[in-house]
Amino acid sequence: MTDNKLGVAIVGAGYWGPNLLRNFTACAKTTVRWLCDLDEPRARKVAAGFPATRVSASLDEVLADDNVSAVAVATPVGTHAALAMRALDAGKHVLVEKPLARTVAEGKALVAFAAKRGLTLMCDHTFCYTGVVRKMRDLIHAGDVGDVLYFDSVRINLGLFQSDVNVMWDLAPHDLSILDFILPSSMKPVAVSAQGSDVMKTGYESVAYLSLHFANGAIAHVHASWLSPVKVRMTLIGGTRRMLVWDDMDPSEKLKVYDKGVDLREADREARAQVLVSYRTGDMWAPTIDGQEALGRMVSEFATAIEERRAPETDGEAGLQVLRALAAADESIRRGGLRIPLDASL
Repeated sequence: MTDNKLGVAIVGAGYWGPNLLRNFTACAKTTVRWLCDLDEPRARKVAAGFPATRVSASLDEVLADDNVSAVAVATPVGTHAALAMRALDAGKHVLVEKPLARTVAEGKALVAFAAKRGLTLMCDHTFCYTGVVRKMRDLIHAGDVGDVLYFDSVRINLGLFQSDVNVMWDLAPHDLSILDFILPSSMKPVAVSAQGSDVMKTGYESVAYLSLHFANGAIAHVHASWLSPVKVRMTLIGGTRRMLVWDDMDPSEKLKVYDKGVDLREADREARAQVLVSYRTGDMWAPTIDGQEALGRMVSEFATAIEERRAPETDGEAGLQVLRALAAADESIRRGGLRIPLDASL
């Protein structure tokens, strides 16, 4: 901490780096000391409106600054682990853009090394800091939804094609991190199955369907695509008491709560195939959603977790949970959609 503020360096001035620069600068708990990028002219252009922020193409120069206590990594996925490890080795707390790393092994190494050094490792699972996701978590944890039966998410648009990962690694981390964040801690996926296709012959799947299976029979499904003519960001959560519909493209009522459902009872206990179905149809309402910018809340959580010496809400373990699901999904695609068990010890 310097001047009662956490000195932060941002590595990466591409797509996400400017957003982090703006929010870390606006946060009352942090000050941005450096913006680091191999393309120094681009970094200078991004930092032009932030006179207190110095620019460098050398990570060594940035890490040598004793006024830098934390580093935010916003670079291509394949570089996350190496850059984060260098920062941890230099004694800096680290925030990493999703996903945490390119492999489970890399993610485990980061988590273990951060713990060994007593440093904070956090993954920027931005959607977990949105008002709508936090409201859904509150409703589920309060029992208003009942037992969660299914999670169905569509995250599709036209582009942006990535040059180092498939569409699943690009888009599905949002949904996987949301799932891990909103579900009760007792509810963890036990297996993953997935299908995908490299229809554009780029070397990476551009359309993918991922399913997570839970021990209690619940299922979560994610449809991710770079080849949709329309942008859709919609999630449905079905529970035994109520159902939630989140349409992120709706500017006024992003979350709707439906008091609807289905009740089943056996007509004859000796004839289990016979059931009676009754439908519950009640009101729909749109709860008030906290409008605070997700990134602003995220950077504040990063600084507060460091200050209080506690794990952040989306810590390295949360990032590792997402990596395990993505790795299993890749394996499932390679094996024709086979269901792959999830082992938390791996």
